[in-house]
Amino acid sequence: MEFTSNPIYVLTVLCLMVILAVYASKTKYGKQFGAALLIILFTAVIANFKLIPSASNSIPLYSVIFKYIAPISIFYLLLNVNLASIKRAGLPMIGLFIIGSIATTLGILISWFILSPENVLGEDGKVIAGMLTGTYTGGSVNFNAIALAYDFQEKGTLYAGTIAVDNVITTLWIIATLAFPVVLRRFWKDKINIKPNASAVNDVQPENENIDLISFMWLLFLGITAYYVSDIIKEVVPQIPAILTLSTIGILLAQFKFVANLKGSHNLGLYLVFIFLAVIGAYCELSAVSELKDIGITLFLFAGFSVLLHGIIVILIGGLIYRDWEMIAIVSQANVGGGTTAIALAESFNRKELILPAILVGTLGTALGTFLGFFVIYLL
Repeated sequence: MEFTSNPIYVLTVLCLMVILAVYASKTKYGKQFGAALLIILFTAVIANFKLIPSASNSIPLYSVIFKYIAPISIFYLLLNVNLASIKRAGLPMIGLFIIGSIATTLGILISWFILSPENVLGEDGKVIAGMLTGTYTGGSVNFNAIALAYDFQEKGTLYAGTIAVDNVITTLWIIATLAFPVVLRRFWKDKINIKPNASAVNDVQPENENIDLISFMWLLFLGITAYYVSDIIKEVVPQIPAILTLSTIGILLAQFKFVANLKGSHNLGLYLVFIFLAVIGAYCELSAVSELKDIGITLFLFAGFSVLLHGIIVILIGGLIYRDWEMIAIVSQANVGGGTTAIALAESFNRKELILPAILVGTLGTALGTFLGFFVIYLL
């Protein structure tokens, strides 16, 4: 095993990137980007310089982080959720998400007719269009569902290339959604006061975030147990996404005084989100796209232009109706990257009242994405 594939080495590097990004985000220039964006950028750079594995040579550690660490991080963040704030955020989020889903479908169709990717991709182009519609409506679950329906995973190089392009576009869109609220606010002010207040989020005293041994023991136990229970329920009732069960457990536990008084759940959840974002950055593999030559360029332009059109439509319609740029960014990310990256955005923006709605619309995207993907294939 090369040392760059050693899981302990890779985990060490990921943790170091998180530390560097958090410190960098406190500097004069780093504040403009934020820790989440810097973590993605730092790990993307070192992954493309082959200092850690990327998507094409992924290691089991990355799968562990995606499968276990990301969901458990959401569980910890939900232990701070204020249910009353969801009433205000829930309906606008659902409305924006439906707009975003329609925008994804329109983006794919418009991009198809403008760029004519079928000239390079042939008949496979229609399936790829459906897969991208699915994944940019609610995440990679839909991507693979459509691929399996057409046995597309058997087209080794093309399937891997589509995944590589999807990873790069998703990472770039995370960067875009982190940045565009700041940029748009200069030209088109928000309708609402976006600063969180006491009624929007739970008041967490600074001393309550200083984790102690008792709190740490309980948090680990609760996180692992909640994940295990959600996994069992998924086996019994496969139709219920495990993340939805895990989220429900977290919300219910948060209502108990004993759990609410545990110290450090927010910081622990945030740190695990940062580790997850570090892997997202590592998956942004530019070389994998360039190695496909014409096919890679076509896939990149097709997917990139589709997501760009999605963004333009969401920003214009969302701006006219709601004009809460951070909420719009979170919803768009729920479409393109799925619920987990949307929650990371909500946390980065310090919009704790949007964490649970982000999970709900992410689940809605998982339900809608596959249907819209098949619909696009039918139209084309």
